[in-house]
Amino acid sequence: MTVDRIASGVLTEGQIIREPDGHRKGCWIGAPAFFYDRADRVFYLSYRLRRPRGVKPDRGAEVRIARSSDGVQFEDIVTIKKDTLATTSIERCPLYRGPDGQWRFFLAYVDPADKRWCISVLKAPSVEQLNPKQARRIFSGQEMNLEGIKDPWIFEHDGLFYMIVSVALATADTSGQSHATFDIYNTGQCLSATGLAASSDLEQWQWRGVVFEPSSSGWDCYCRRIDSVVAFGGRFFGFYDGLAGYRDNYEEKTGLAVSSNMKDWRCLTPDGPVLTSPHGSGALRYVDAQIIGEQAYLYYELARPDEAHDLRAVITDAKVLTDFLVKNDRA
Repeated sequence: MTVDRIASGVLTEGQIIREPDGHRKGCWIGAPAFFYDRADRVFYLSYRLRRPRGVKPDRGAEVRIARSSDGVQFEDIVTIKKDTLATTSIERCPLYRGPDGQWRFFLAYVDPADKRWCISVLKAPSVEQLNPKQARRIFSGQEMNLEGIKDPWIFEHDGLFYMIVSVALATADTSGQSHATFDIYNTGQCLSATGLAASSDLEQWQWRGVVFEPSSSGWDCYCRRIDSVVAFGGRFFGFYDGLAGYRDNYEEKTGLAVSSNMKDWRCLTPDGPVLTSPHGSGALRYVDAQIIGEQAYLYYELARPDEAHDLRAVITDAKVLTDFLVKNDRA
């Protein structure tokens, strides 16, 4: 497997982990986030099941947590339905086991009170004991003067935990009925950017602000949402979802960015995405790329010929991934 094959479609060739509940546009399974528990040598994968609007239960119907010994064959062990949170939609929700041994599940969903995306956390001694009725709010869009905040991803580096998130930045007056759709990202009244928070204990989070915004023009002038980060060579490489306009929301393609400090990011793919699907809309999004030992694991959501989305995975040598990142950094 070569570096060029990543850029030319190795992700398309990835193994199907889960298929959607339907065969048409709006039937998606994905928004993956995975965690490798080094103590027990077990993989955990969280993912979201989505149906088209108007098909009950529609939108982000539920989120699931699955377990695996090899990172490919997963067994579902926890399901949280959106009705449990009295919400209209759930999106990306990462699982993480802290140094204290406690499991934390970070929930991204639409707050039924103000109709804005928010982030809460569940905490328990085991994954099976996670209880959505015990959700504790971490970030509220309204309290942070944001139109929405969602899609968290957790990353530990040098003893500090980072949370990268998607934030909605207003581009028009949103004081009226902007949030009546329960999805400000789909209205044309905001931009989709990346925010950053940090914590020393996974309990108290310090907001670091918006760190990566859409370009003024080009293929990613509406959306730049960093999905995962790989630390290599003294720098941080981010896989991000890009999009030119809100009307194609949910059909993002993947770009690359680099940073020396997690706060100041430089786009490596200004002329176009680096990873796309050859099918349907070309969407290839929510890439969660991590290196574990000598292996690189990439989980992602991919558009199919019928315009539905699969959840897929590629497992390869870590050097294949790092060579790919370096090559794009030098381009």
